Amino acid sequence: MDNATIDPATGQPLPADAIQRILHIAAPIHVYNIPPLSSARGHIAASWTEDPKRHIFTCRLRILETAVPSPSAGAPDKVKVDIILEDPSTGQLFAAAPYLVKAAVEPAADSSRFFALRVQDPTGRKATLGIGFEERSDAFDFNVALQEAQRALGLAMEGGGGPPPPKQKPEEKKDYSLKDGETITVNLSGTKFGRNRPRPAPDAGTSAETASLSSFALPPPPGSGSGSGGGAFLPPPPSAPSSRKQKRMSAQDLGFDDGQFGEFA
Repeated sequence: MDNATIDPATGQPLPADAIQRILHIAAPIHVYNIPPLSSARGHIAASWTEDPKRHIFTCRLRILETAVPSPSAGAPDKVKVDIILEDPSTGQLFAAAPYLVKAAVEPAADSSRFFALRVQDPTGRKATLGIGFEERSDAFDFNVALQEAQRALGLAMEGGGGPPPPKQKPEEKKDYSLKDGETITVNLSGTKFGRNRPRPAPDAGTSAETASLSSFALPPPPGSGSGSGGGAFLPPPPSAPSSRKQKRMSAQDLGFDDGQFGEFA
């Protein structure tokens, strides 16, 4: 019986009005007997290819879409997709993987050319085989065909074609703008801008220096004093280091704070 009229997953004849469409075909495809998945990382293709005994077959791959019209008028057609591995010369079926969920095909963790494929025989027994493409472009085309199959089956959404997740209620935006007549009060107590630091007590040297400076009186106007010069001599100005020290000590006496990072220095 011609393969076009047979359901590849069950081996049963299809209705006469069934329509089959090839979504993708590729060859050669290498088939491997892969070990059970034992790591959360996923399937590792290197563990298949390093052992020649795991390579069991070289085949042709077809992705076949089957649409069976519904007997009820107006009802949608029943659509299914199968990934078929078959002999490239005779077309004899080697294995078929019903593509019911995305997890039926899992990419290898270490290569984009290898995949783990969940196959099923007509009696319902299941197994996982490894398949590998020789060219990366062929593996890319295989992925594109799977995406087309997902759209046809309604699996395009994550979660295996289940109902779409509920839409989240948009967060209500709060209005923080000031209304007419509203004001904002800022309390700076407890911060460095609202604290009054105690003034340090001046040392004895500073008090003596301040007292000595305050004892000088203004000189009389020229010509009003006695002596041959007709005036008095002003005392020499204090040296620059002494003036800077007085300025610095006076700033501390006034209670100025340089700030935590010297921003008021």
